[in-house]
Amino acid sequence: MTKKNAIPTKLMWVDLEMTGLEPTKDVILEIAVEITDFDFKTLASYETRIQHPKEIVVDRMRKNIWWKDFPENRDDFVRKLDHGKPLHQVEQELIELVQEYFGAEPAVLAGNSIHNDRNFMKYWWPELDLKLHYRMLDVSALKVFMQGKYGVEFEKKEVHRAFDDIQASIAELQYYLEWLRKQD
Repeated sequence: MTKKNAIPTKLMWVDLEMTGLEPTKDVILEIAVEITDFDFKTLASYETRIQHPKEIVVDRMRKNIWWKDFPENRDDFVRKLDHGKPLHQVEQELIELVQEYFGAEPAVLAGNSIHNDRNFMKYWWPELDLKLHYRMLDVSALKVFMQGKYGVEFEKKEVHRAFDDIQASIAELQYYLEWLRKQD
Protein backbone atom coordinates (compact mmCIF):
# COMPACT_ATOMS: atom_id res chain seq x y z
CA MET A 1 0.00 0.00 0.00
CA THR A 2 1.14 3.50 -0.73
CA LYS A 3 1.66 6.22 1.86
CA LYS A 4 -1.77 7.37 3.02
CA ASN A 5 -0.79 11.04 3.25
CA ALA A 6 0.89 11.23 -0.15
CA ILE A 7 -0.69 13.89 -2.35
CA PRO A 8 -1.96 12.39 -5.61
CA THR A 9 -1.11 13.93 -8.98
CA LYS A 10 -3.30 11.62 -11.06
CA LEU A 11 -6.69 9.97 -10.98
CA MET A 12 -7.66 6.48 -12.10
CA TRP A 13 -11.14 6.83 -13.60
CA VAL A 14 -12.87 3.46 -13.61
CA ASP A 15 -16.21 2.22 -14.80
CA LEU A 16 -17.44 -1.36 -14.72
CA GLU A 17 -20.44 -2.84 -16.42
CA MET A 18 -21.81 -5.78 -14.45
CA THR A 19 -24.75 -8.18 -14.61
CA GLY A 20 -26.11 -6.57 -11.43
CA LEU A 21 -25.04 -4.74 -8.30
CA GLU A 22 -24.04 -7.56 -5.94
CA PRO A 23 -20.38 -8.64 -6.22
CA THR A 24 -21.03 -12.07 -4.68
CA LYS A 25 -23.85 -12.87 -7.14
CA ASP A 26 -23.03 -10.83 -10.25
CA VAL A 27 -20.08 -10.71 -12.62
CA ILE A 28 -18.06 -7.98 -14.31
CA LEU A 29 -18.77 -7.75 -18.03
CA GLU A 30 -16.57 -4.83 -19.05
CA ILE A 31 -14.05 -2.39 -17.61
CA ALA A 32 -12.69 0.89 -18.84
CA VAL A 33 -9.93 2.88 -17.17
CA GLU A 34 -8.69 6.34 -17.97
CA ILE A 35 -5.78 7.81 -16.07
CA THR A 36 -5.75 11.60 -16.03
CA ASP A 37 -3.92 14.38 -14.31
CA PHE A 38 -5.94 16.94 -12.33
CA ASP A 39 -6.40 19.05 -15.48
CA PHE A 40 -8.19 15.98 -16.92
CA LYS A 41 -5.52 15.36 -19.54
CA THR A 42 -5.57 11.67 -20.49
CA LEU A 43 -2.31 9.89 -19.70
CA ALA A 44 -3.42 6.32 -20.42
CA SER A 45 -6.52 4.32 -21.28
CA TYR A 46 -7.52 0.69 -20.93
CA GLU A 47 -10.70 -1.06 -22.00
CA THR A 48 -11.72 -4.70 -22.25
CA ARG A 49 -14.55 -7.15 -21.89
CA ILE A 50 -14.42 -10.02 -19.43
CA GLN A 51 -14.82 -13.64 -20.50
CA HIS A 52 -17.57 -15.64 -18.78
CA PRO A 53 -19.64 -18.70 -19.66
CA LYS A 54 -22.69 -17.50 -21.59
CA GLU A 55 -25.17 -19.35 -19.38
CA ILE A 56 -23.94 -17.57 -16.22
CA VAL A 57 -24.22 -14.12 -17.79
CA VAL A 58 -27.63 -14.74 -19.33
CA ASP A 59 -28.96 -16.18 -16.06
CA ARG A 60 -27.74 -13.22 -14.02
CA MET A 61 -28.99 -10.68 -16.56
CA ARG A 62 -32.42 -12.34 -16.52
CA LYS A 63 -32.61 -11.80 -12.76
CA ASN A 64 -31.81 -8.09 -13.05
CA ILE A 65 -34.70 -5.86 -14.17
CA TRP A 66 -32.24 -3.12 -15.20
CA TRP A 67 -31.10 -5.12 -18.23
CA LYS A 68 -34.65 -5.12 -19.65
CA ASP A 69 -34.28 -1.36 -20.21
CA PHE A 70 -31.05 -1.80 -22.19
CA PRO A 71 -31.69 -4.69 -24.60
CA GLU A 72 -29.05 -3.48 -27.12
CA ASN A 73 -26.33 -3.53 -24.47
CA ARG A 74 -27.52 -6.87 -23.09
CA ASP A 75 -27.57 -8.52 -26.49
CA ASP A 76 -24.17 -7.03 -27.43
CA PHE A 77 -22.56 -8.31 -24.22
CA VAL A 78 -24.02 -11.78 -24.68
CA ARG A 79 -22.96 -11.96 -28.36
CA LYS A 80 -19.36 -10.99 -27.60
CA LEU A 81 -18.68 -12.94 -24.39
CA ASP A 82 -16.00 -15.08 -25.99
CA HIS A 83 -14.17 -11.93 -27.20
CA GLY A 84 -13.31 -11.04 -23.62
CA LYS A 85 -10.25 -11.76 -21.52
CA PRO A 86 -10.10 -14.01 -18.45
CA LEU A 87 -10.57 -12.25 -15.09
CA HIS A 88 -7.05 -13.08 -13.88
CA GLN A 89 -5.43 -11.68 -17.03
CA VAL A 90 -7.40 -8.44 -16.71
CA GLU A 91 -6.38 -8.11 -13.07
CA GLN A 92 -2.70 -8.54 -14.00
CA GLU A 93 -2.96 -5.97 -16.80
CA LEU A 94 -4.60 -3.49 -14.44
CA ILE A 95 -1.90 -4.04 -11.80
CA GLU A 96 0.75 -3.36 -14.46
CA LEU A 97 -1.10 -0.18 -15.48
CA VAL A 98 -1.19 1.03 -11.87
CA GLN A 99 2.50 0.24 -11.37
CA GLU A 100 3.49 1.99 -14.61
CA TYR A 101 1.49 5.19 -14.07
CA PHE A 102 1.34 5.52 -10.30
CA GLY A 103 4.48 3.82 -8.95
CA ALA A 104 4.60 4.70 -5.25
CA GLU A 105 1.88 7.34 -5.61
CA PRO A 106 -1.58 6.43 -4.38
CA ALA A 107 -3.84 5.24 -7.21
CA VAL A 108 -7.02 7.11 -6.38
CA LEU A 109 -10.13 5.75 -8.09
CA ALA A 110 -12.55 8.27 -9.59
CA GLY A 111 -15.98 7.95 -11.16
CA ASN A 112 -19.71 7.99 -10.50
CA SER A 113 -20.80 5.78 -7.60
CA ILE A 114 -17.25 4.45 -7.66
CA HIS A 115 -17.75 2.69 -4.32
CA ASN A 116 -19.83 0.01 -6.04
CA ASP A 117 -17.21 -0.56 -8.72
CA ARG A 118 -14.66 -0.76 -5.90
CA ASN A 119 -16.75 -3.44 -4.16
CA PHE A 120 -16.59 -5.54 -7.32
CA MET A 121 -12.85 -4.92 -7.63
CA LYS A 122 -12.29 -6.01 -4.02
CA TYR A 123 -14.26 -9.18 -4.58
CA TRP A 124 -13.09 -10.19 -8.08
CA TRP A 125 -9.60 -8.60 -8.18
CA PRO A 126 -8.23 -8.62 -4.61
CA GLU A 127 -4.58 -8.23 -5.70
CA LEU A 128 -5.48 -5.10 -7.64
CA ASP A 129 -7.46 -3.74 -4.71
CA LEU A 130 -4.32 -3.86 -2.56
CA LYS A 131 -2.63 -1.47 -5.03
CA LEU A 132 -5.36 1.17 -4.72
CA HIS A 133 -5.64 4.03 -2.27
CA TYR A 134 -8.49 3.79 0.23
CA ARG A 135 -9.65 7.28 -0.79
CA MET A 136 -11.79 7.75 -3.88
CA LEU A 137 -13.17 10.69 -5.84
CA ASP A 138 -16.88 10.02 -6.26
CA VAL A 139 -18.53 12.45 -8.68
CA SER A 140 -21.97 11.36 -7.50
CA ALA A 141 -21.23 12.89 -4.07
CA LEU A 142 -20.70 16.27 -5.73
CA LYS A 143 -23.87 15.65 -7.80
CA VAL A 144 -25.89 15.31 -4.58
CA PHE A 145 -24.39 18.52 -3.19
CA MET A 146 -24.87 20.53 -6.39
CA GLN A 147 -28.49 19.41 -6.75
CA GLY A 148 -29.34 19.94 -3.08
CA LYS A 149 -27.48 23.20 -2.45
CA TYR A 150 -27.70 24.97 -5.83
CA GLY A 151 -30.33 23.11 -7.87
CA VAL A 152 -27.66 22.47 -10.51
CA GLU A 153 -28.10 19.36 -12.64
CA PHE A 154 -25.82 17.81 -15.22
CA GLU A 155 -27.62 16.19 -18.14
CA LYS A 156 -26.00 12.85 -18.86
CA LYS A 157 -26.88 10.33 -21.56
CA GLU A 158 -27.78 6.86 -20.31
CA VAL A 159 -25.32 4.82 -22.39
CA HIS A 160 -24.13 2.25 -19.85
CA ARG A 161 -20.93 1.30 -21.60
CA ALA A 162 -17.78 1.58 -19.52
CA PHE A 163 -15.71 3.96 -21.66
CA ASP A 164 -18.65 6.27 -22.44
CA ASP A 165 -19.60 6.39 -18.77
CA ILE A 166 -16.07 7.45 -17.79
CA GLN A 167 -16.17 10.28 -20.33
CA ALA A 168 -19.53 11.38 -18.92
CA SER A 169 -18.19 11.29 -15.33
CA ILE A 170 -15.20 13.44 -16.25
CA ALA A 171 -17.46 15.88 -18.13
CA GLU A 172 -19.83 16.02 -15.16
CA LEU A 173 -17.05 16.86 -12.70
CA GLN A 174 -15.69 19.52 -15.08
CA TYR A 175 -19.20 20.99 -15.41
CA TYR A 176 -19.62 21.33 -11.64
CA LEU A 177 -16.13 22.77 -11.15
CA GLU A 178 -16.70 25.31 -13.92
CA TRP A 179 -20.07 26.27 -12.47
CA LEU A 180 -18.49 26.82 -9.04
CA ARG A 181 -15.63 28.87 -10.55
CA LYS A 182 -18.14 31.21 -12.20
CA GLN A 183 -19.79 31.87 -8.81
CA ASP A 184 -16.68 33.63 -7.47
